[in-house]
Amino acid sequence: MKFVTYLRVSTQRQGASGLGLEAQRSMVAGFIKDADSVQSEYVEIESGKKNNRPKLAAAIEESKRTGARLVIAKLDRLARNVVFIATLMETGVDFVAVDNPTATPFTLHIFAALAEQEAAMISQRTKAALAAKKVRGESMGTPANLTAAARAAGTAAIQTNAANDKANLQARQLIDLLSAQNLTLAAMAERLNHTGYRTRRGCLFTAKSVLRLKSPKATA
Repeated sequence: MKFVTYLRVSTQRQGASGLGLEAQRSMVAGFIKDADSVQSEYVEIESGKKNNRPKLAAAIEESKRTGARLVIAKLDRLARNVVFIATLMETGVDFVAVDNPTATPFTLHIFAALAEQEAAMISQRTKAALAAKKVRGESMGTPANLTAAARAAGTAAIQTNAANDKANLQARQLIDLLSAQNLTLAAMAERLNHTGYRTRRGCLFTAKSVLRLKSPKATA
């Protein structure tokens, strides 16, 4: 079987930096296994609230024309919109979400409805919190968090939490062994995922998450 993959991020900054795309590619690669069976990849930089998706339309068109299967990393990468999901299913294209590959059309509708409701609730809570801060006369944002020292402290905390996790401690042992083989970070992430390792949050490993776990001796 041939595959067409679709990846989406919400901002131009994420698209330029690769933030989010790497994780999606890793999920898709772990699902498909054979990279040679991927005939095309489409990357969309667009808000999930918008239904105008030229890249997705192109991916659907190619999938229907060639008989390939459309693969996405997560259902919410399509849209948090029930009507959008329903419209996609009506095209007749064969598609699968890696985070729920056995989902039926019925369950896809349910998941989309829940995601749509969650997005609305998050938006309402955010607006209410900002309005309350404005009434109290508080300034928006936290300038201190934008300093280099604050960002460095946040990065250090993430690395410490990841390194001390029980599952990650086991993964770290394998990472140190793979480091001795001079494998790239991406290759080590692929080996970890293929072996069944997951991060402390249950996600697939990426080059960045492998780098966080590497011991100083192995990194040197």
